[in-house]
Amino acid sequence: MSAAKGTGKGRVGPLAAHPGATTRLDVDALLDDPATGIIVCCGSGGVGKTTTSAALALRAAERGRKVVVLTIDPARRLAQSMGIEALDNTPRPVAGIDPAAGGSLDAMMLDMKSTFDEVVLSQASPEKAKQILENPFYIVLSTSFAGTQEYMAMEKLGQIHADAQERGTYDLIVVDTPPSRSALDFLDAPERLSSFLDGRFIRLMLAPAKGPARLMTAGLGLVTGALTKVLGAQVLTDLQTFVAAIDTVFGGFRVRAQKTYALLQDPSTAFVVVAAPEPDALREAAYFVERLEGDRMPLAGLVVNRASPQPRGKLSAEEASAAVQRLEAAGDAPADGPGDPTLTAGLLRLHADRMTTLAREAQLRARFEAGHPGVPTAVVPALASDVHDLGGLRRVGELLADG
Repeated sequence: MSAAKGTGKGRVGPLAAHPGATTRLDVDALLDDPATGIIVCCGSGGVGKTTTSAALALRAAERGRKVVVLTIDPARRLAQSMGIEALDNTPRPVAGIDPAAGGSLDAMMLDMKSTFDEVVLSQASPEKAKQILENPFYIVLSTSFAGTQEYMAMEKLGQIHADAQERGTYDLIVVDTPPSRSALDFLDAPERLSSFLDGRFIRLMLAPAKGPARLMTAGLGLVTGALTKVLGAQVLTDLQTFVAAIDTVFGGFRVRAQKTYALLQDPSTAFVVVAAPEPDALREAAYFVERLEGDRMPLAGLVVNRASPQPRGKLSAEEASAAVQRLEAAGDAPADGPGDPTLTAGLLRLHADRMTTLAREAQLRARFEAGHPGVPTAVVPALASDVHDLGGLRRVGELLADG
C-alpha cells in the first residue's frame, strides 16, 4: 500500500480547509490517487454509510485498485449487496466485478472474538494462549465488554495494513464504521486501553505475578483475603490468571493500536463523512467533522445521500401553488381528474411539495457549509429502490462521482 505523504486530489484535511463556497467532492480523483491508502466512512445510522462504503470500494476496484472493504457495522447488507452469503473475519473475493482495469475487490466483516483470539495466539506461547482463551474473564471480555469492538477494529485495520504493505495484497482499504457517534470510538481505543491497563486495580492484581516478595506483602494479603470471601477462591484465581496475562497480550496490542491511530492521521488516509439531508443527520455530520479536525484526521469531504431528485418542471413552489389555486378556483381541472397531465392540480401540487423539499434540503446544506466552510461535498439523489446487488452499487458509485 502506498505510504505517500501528499494530500492527494480532493483532500482537504484540518489544515487545508479554507473559507469560501463549498467545492464538489471529486470522488474519482480520491479513488484514483495512489497516495490514498485508506478510506474511512463514518456517519450516523440510517444514512447509507454501508452502501456508500461498498460503492466506493467497487468503483475503486473497477478503476484498477486492489481493494478490500471492511465493515464493523453489525448489519449484513454489505454481504447481500455484493452477492456473498456471509462475511467473516477473512477477506473473500467479490465475484462479478469488471476486471478490465486490472483491479480486484475483497470484502470482510469484523469478528471481534476471532480477532481477539488472533491477538492472544500471536502474543503468547501456546500453553499460555490456551490458558487465556479458556479463562472465563477473557471469554466475557472478548465477546461483550464495552469497547471491545472498537479495540478490535483498530487491531484488524492494523493487521490488514501491515499485511498489505508486506505482501502487496491491497493498495486501498475501505472501512465502514458502526452507526452513530460510536463510529469514532475507535479513535479513543489506545487511550482508553492504556487507562484500563494502568488503573490502580489492575496494578494491584498484577502484583502477585511480579514476584514472591510482592505476593507476601501484608496489604495485598488483606485485599486478596477480602476478595476471596466476596468472589470465591476459584473466581479470584481465574481473575488473577487473566490479569497476569494482560501485559503479555495487551502490551503489544496497545503499541499497535497507537501505531494505527498514527496511521489514521497520516495523509494517506481519507475520512468521508456520510449524512442524509435531514437536520439530525447533518448535526451528527458536523460533530464528525469537528471531531476529525480536532484530532487532526485528514477529512476528504461530505457525502449527502438520498437527496430529493431535481424535478423536470421549472416552476417554483410558489408558482406551482398559485397555479393550483387558480385551477381549482376556475374549475378548469378537477383536483385529481383527467385532462392534460402537465396541468392537473394534483401534479402541480406534487411539484410544489418537491420544490419545497429541495429548498429545505438546500437550506440545511447551506447551514452546514456556513459552519464548516471548505468541506468538499457530493450530493447523491435518492434511488427509486434499495440497493441489493452490484448493479445498484455501480449506480451509487456513478452518482457519487457526479457529485
